[in-house]
Amino acid sequence: MNKVLNVVAVVLAFISLNAMSVAIGEFKFEKETHDFGSIPQGTPVSHEFKFTNGGDAPIIISEVAPSCGCSVADFSKTPIKPGETGTIKATFNAAAKGPFTKSFTVKSNTKTPVKTLTVKGTVQ
Repeated sequence: MNKVLNVVAVVLAFISLNAMSVAIGEFKFEKETHDFGSIPQGTPVSHEFKFTNGGDAPIIISEVAPSCGCSVADFSKTPIKPGETGTIKATFNAAAKGPFTKSFTVKSNTKTPVKTLTVKGTVQ
């Protein structure tokens, strides 16, 4: 009888552990790349990447790191609850002529903890 109870307890514990899911946030970006097209030299340009939290836990962005010193980022500092929206604003300083592609590395507590956003275009 004792062995049967032990087996039942182990089976119930296994089922309970498998039934528990870890709550985690998930980015759902409208788009992850923005093309500015042709832009004038000497004029900074910005784009807001909009996202929705498609997960079941708040998203906390810890850092958004531009790929170079010619770019800066601003982002939602407060936790983004499930179903709510947030933004990441990417600004590029168009100082040098020619084509450009700049990336912004987003670090967070989401299902994909490191995400890359990209802006591109040509400075005239």
